[in-house]
Amino acid sequence: MNNIHLATMAIMAANVLASFKGFKDQSFFERYKFGVGAIQAGQKDRMITSGFLHVDLSHLFFNMFTLYFFADVVIGWLGPAKFGIIYFISLVAGSILALFFHKKEPFYSAVGASGAVTGILYAAILLQPDMRLGIMFIPIPLPAYVLGILYLFYSIYGMKSRLGNIGHTAHFGGAIGGYLTTLLFKPELLLTDTWMVLLLAIPIIILFVLGKLGKI
Repeated sequence: MNNIHLATMAIMAANVLASFKGFKDQSFFERYKFGVGAIQAGQKDRMITSGFLHVDLSHLFFNMFTLYFFADVVIGWLGPAKFGIIYFISLVAGSILALFFHKKEPFYSAVGASGAVTGILYAAILLQPDMRLGIMFIPIPLPAYVLGILYLFYSIYGMKSRLGNIGHTAHFGGAIGGYLTTLLFKPELLLTDTWMVLLLAIPIIILFVLGKLGKI
């Protein structure tokens, strides 16, 4: 693993500073978390600020740990500026999708960088699908694209069943943001990796079909 890039360090620092402020100051946390009712009332800034707050240290660590491992792939392919853009767009996309699916739930709230980090993860998989990733309970590393697709199917299931206290909708929105922005920056992938682009789009298409049918 190379030394951590300055762009990654800057994003991590912003998450750490905001999260620790939220740990110590409940009023700060409540003001800047994602809240459907507050956003609909005009506090649109929550759609961004909530992505830098975390519930506790383990939540913060997991997101930053994941970011650390996949940020270098995206920076290596696209550079730090485009990496930052993908991160920001994925964050916003996660909030937009969460707002869309929970618009009738004014008390729905969430925090965390998971949407943005999932966008970086999905971008890294799209750029380097031959990566092999290992996860707990599976001793043999699997191709990154397999895990990416399975993760989004799990997110669809989590959205449908309201599984756990997890922002599955933001994760999925972040993945969509990372996927589309990466293709915007590297449209040649549509020609050089057509089948991979199509494979990674399958869970995204299924989500919107289910949403249109009112199944989620």
